[in-house]
Amino acid sequence: MKRFGFILLSLGLMMVFSTSAFAVDVKLSGEYYVAGMYLNKTRVDDATTSPSTAFFYQRLRVGTDFIVSPGLKLITRFDALERIWGGTRNSEKSPPSLAEDSSGSRFENENIAVDWAYINYVSPIGTFDVGMMNDGSTGTIFGNSYKPLGRIKYSYKKEPFTFNFAYTKVKDQSQSSSTAAPASFTDGDNDKYSVEGVYKWKDGKAGLQVSYYRYAEKRPTDNYNRYYWLFTPYVIAKIGPVDLQAELNYASGQYKKYDQPDAHTDVKLENISGWIDAIATFAPVYVGATVAYVSGDDPDTKDKQEGGTLKGGNDWNPCLIMFNYYDVANWAGAISGHDGSQVSGPMTNAWFFQGRIGVKPKPEMDAMLSVSHAVADEKPQGFPNSTYGTEVDLTGTYKITNNLSYMLGIGYLFTGDYFKGKDLPGTKVNDDYIVMNKLVLTF
Repeated sequence: MKRFGFILLSLGLMMVFSTSAFAVDVKLSGEYYVAGMYLNKTRVDDATTSPSTAFFYQRLRVGTDFIVSPGLKLITRFDALERIWGGTRNSEKSPPSLAEDSSGSRFENENIAVDWAYINYVSPIGTFDVGMMNDGSTGTIFGNSYKPLGRIKYSYKKEPFTFNFAYTKVKDQSQSSSTAAPASFTDGDNDKYSVEGVYKWKDGKAGLQVSYYRYAEKRPTDNYNRYYWLFTPYVIAKIGPVDLQAELNYASGQYKKYDQPDAHTDVKLENISGWIDAIATFAPVYVGATVAYVSGDDPDTKDKQEGGTLKGGNDWNPCLIMFNYYDVANWAGAISGHDGSQVSGPMTNAWFFQGRIGVKPKPEMDAMLSVSHAVADEKPQGFPNSTYGTEVDLTGTYKITNNLSYMLGIGYLFTGDYFKGKDLPGTKVNDDYIVMNKLVLTF
């Protein structure tokens, strides 16, 4: 018996100390940041108390690739310790409210939440990805809102062309053991189907993605479906000293298609968004300009929805305050004006113009000044003003090492009269400013 036990112990030790001989190769990558923010006003209206706020916050994001064999791997990613230093912790909710860019809730991300787990298989006939992975990106960064979702992707590359096909399960309301309440209906899911073609050349690429959205989540209760097509042509190119990006998004279909059309009026969907961004580099100086547009909803057309579906995206943060999601809306919360108007968060219903100039005296140093101005595309019902305001931002980034960088930014918003809302007598708005710094480690 002792001999048998010794043999088992020996085999166990061999497995422990010879793991590399049996296990797969592992590749780690990730990012850790810690940041500090001072925001002078948490609201720009004068209707309520608007205190300043100042705090430190952080996030650890780690990706792990388990390489099983050449061409086959399991890709995972988790977020951990995403929290404000010393801040009140979020409480768990039932059902939990998911974070905007995660598979987990805010409560889970303050501890640890696994976002990705999917198989990547490079076969002789193309590349297959199956599992939980990021969705919400097309072409340029404009309009992107990365979010992990269950997907099946297939890509086929034949230089200089790449073809991508994807099915995404956005929301499932089928009867299952995890259903909060027994489902009394079928076919109430949200699904997306996409096809994309990309052409690459030496100094750029151009592509077109076409997606079909079938959203049936409202059918059981409100008796309507949402069907629409999204067409996204884009180009990224370098022309001499100029780096150019351009993207157009056009959504068309049915915003509300009722099961009983005699009792309700169907609502068509027609949204447009897009941008052009250019940076010209004349070392050590560079200059850039951006024009962006997201259509707003015309309050006079009750049978058509022209705004609200397409946005500038959570990932595109052109200013430190205005239309900023990841640092302001996500951490400080929404900066509000009168009558529900919002300064922060992804851009909606707006024309946006920005000019910027920067200098890189050394490869590891970058200082940039930008001036941005935005106006509403459509004024909401009762809003007499359309100007969001003008923001001046000054940022400086220093690359301490190849993997460690420090950023300091100061932004001032000259708040526009749009945030007066319906602009009743005596209504006022306040300017706002922000000071933030961020230390970022990548590996």
